[in-house]
Amino acid sequence: MGKAGGRPESFCFFQPNAEEAARGRETTGSEAYRSQVQRLAQEIAEADAVVVGAGSGLSSADGNNHYHDVPVFDLEFAAFKKKYGFRSMGEGYYYLYPSLESQWAYYARYLQFMQQAPAGQAYRDLLAVLEEKDYFIITTNVDGQFERAGFPMERVARFQGDAGYFQCSQPCHDHLYPSQELVNAMVAATDGDQRVPSDLVPRCPECGWQMMPWIRDDTFLQGEAWQGELGRYQDFVRERLASGKRVLLLSLGVGDMTPAVITLPFWRMAQAHENTRLGVVNLAKGSAPAQLGNRSFVVQGDLSRVLVDLRLDLH
Repeated sequence: MGKAGGRPESFCFFQPNAEEAARGRETTGSEAYRSQVQRLAQEIAEADAVVVGAGSGLSSADGNNHYHDVPVFDLEFAAFKKKYGFRSMGEGYYYLYPSLESQWAYYARYLQFMQQAPAGQAYRDLLAVLEEKDYFIITTNVDGQFERAGFPMERVARFQGDAGYFQCSQPCHDHLYPSQELVNAMVAATDGDQRVPSDLVPRCPECGWQMMPWIRDDTFLQGEAWQGELGRYQDFVRERLASGKRVLLLSLGVGDMTPAVITLPFWRMAQAHENTRLGVVNLAKGSAPAQLGNRSFVVQGDLSRVLVDLRLDLH
């Protein structure tokens, strides 16, 4: 998310098409699906540590799909849909707005939607699955769901940032600002033409330049907070792999937009360490390097169902 008319470098959204979604629903009742879930439950039970890579398919499993005209979009963003004609939250995020005031009217509503959305059941089920394990999570999601679901945030690395914070868009200094109060003020002040007052466009208190959500784009602040989270993740992975422990690398709802964050590092780690296992759970058919052989496996299905079944198998 950049300046008026700007486009974010990467905001990872999961994008199954209708055919893939139908296949995912069909597989959840099959014998093959049950076998896949049982394998995943066994791998989690036997793992000394679990490293989770969470993509936006995890939020999509709770109905918050950012790229399709899902019911929540029609309910929450009807005025913007009518005015601009876009058909999804993600399309509105990328839209080329005529002014900062128009851009921020949508951004504020979108940020408020993510900040106020209750913790999804898929996240709560994942927490129950992992609660007795030694684990760490790296995620490309920015919607704050891990925190609201009750995950200890010292076990989560938010690689793409968090929609709950602003940063200077230059950035001129290393500080993150909680954004909820100003976001709510902008939403409350949005007029019938879907514009916010100019004096509510967020400005940096240090330099006066425009503030932006702490979401990865070409000015994303990789400061102390980001470095700290990434460092804890890297230390966790390094220590568990070096110890020779059995580590499960678990990819959940990860699409193809940012493979360098989760998919490719997981492949490399699994290939380099014999005592690791790689599991991929996705609505669309996932994949893993063929050379891993039986050290990798795929569960194809709706994450909301997979996590419920997994929770039942483990408890």
